[in-house]
Amino acid sequence: MRGLARREFCLVLLRRMSDLRPDLVADALPRVEATRAQAHAAHTRWQALQHAPGGPRGGAAFTAVLGPPEEETASAWGDLPLLVRRWPLPLWPQLRWEVVAGPDGQVLRTQLVRAPGSTVPPATVDDLRVWEHVVDDVGAVEGATVVDAEVPTRDELHLPRGVRTRFVWGLLQDVQRAG
Repeated sequence: MRGLARREFCLVLLRRMSDLRPDLVADALPRVEATRAQAHAAHTRWQALQHAPGGPRGGAAFTAVLGPPEEETASAWGDLPLLVRRWPLPLWPQLRWEVVAGPDGQVLRTQLVRAPGSTVPPATVDDLRVWEHVVDDVGAVEGATVVDAEVPTRDELHLPRGVRTRFVWGLLQDVQRAG
């Protein structure tokens, strides 16, 4: 593999997901016609790109790999102007890769988000779909509270009745129920 594109970027995302769900990652590799060695090579190439002197920085690194975004919108958080960009990825057609950047192009958040028109049903305490629901889906459940996961690529939300959810890159990986 010489470079990176959307397929290879999916492999990069899978690398972190394999920490929590190696079973789902193993099932996903054939769907993108990839081997573990190719996934490792994609991750190595991504890391090299991230640390290359003179390489693209911030949001430009994602554009270099993923091409022009499908969607680009200006937004704001208070008086801070933001640029939100989204790309489709072949492994998760019902989702989009979202990059939120500040006015200087510095990336503030990256995660998988729900695509417009997605047919995935809303999340409930009793219906949480691993690798289908995203942080925003589960965060909309009444009584959801965010827990500081202390790792930039991970999120954790607690729900009523002792339900704990863990995410990687914004995608639900694990649901633990009390008792």
